[in-house]
Amino acid sequence: MNIEPPIKIHQGNWTHLGDQASDIRRRVFIEEQAVPQEEEWDGRDPQCLHFLVYRNDHAIATARLLPDGHIGRVAVIKEERGQGVGEQLMRRIVAAASKRGDREILLDAQLHALSFYRKLGFQAFGNEFLDAGIPHRSMRLILKD
Repeated sequence: MNIEPPIKIHQGNWTHLGDQASDIRRRVFIEEQAVPQEEEWDGRDPQCLHFLVYRNDHAIATARLLPDGHIGRVAVIKEERGQGVGEQLMRRIVAAASKRGDREILLDAQLHALSFYRKLGFQAFGNEFLDAGIPHRSMRLILKD
């Protein structure tokens, strides 16, 4: 039986988490998905709350929460996908957004990830659109009425 060691999730600013978050995003978005570098590095990272997931002291996933309640740049390295890492990361982000008083969380999901976000309570709205040449849909999770 192969049991993965537990993960740890850190949250903080770009100054403290940016180097490792950048590495994961480069691998997932720029190398795997061929997102142009100029679209990936949009200049918004310094104003975001960042999340970094570690297993055995290795950074394996990242995401950011913008001041306006948008979640973005959710990335899990290929070797760790399908093991619940993304779900734990998203639950941590939802808790952080709720704690800071956000009423809702928004994200733009790649179409293949819609069911993943639906399982977490997000609902799709609006039309399909292209972002960095990849089909997306906007999604929302209401935190407070």
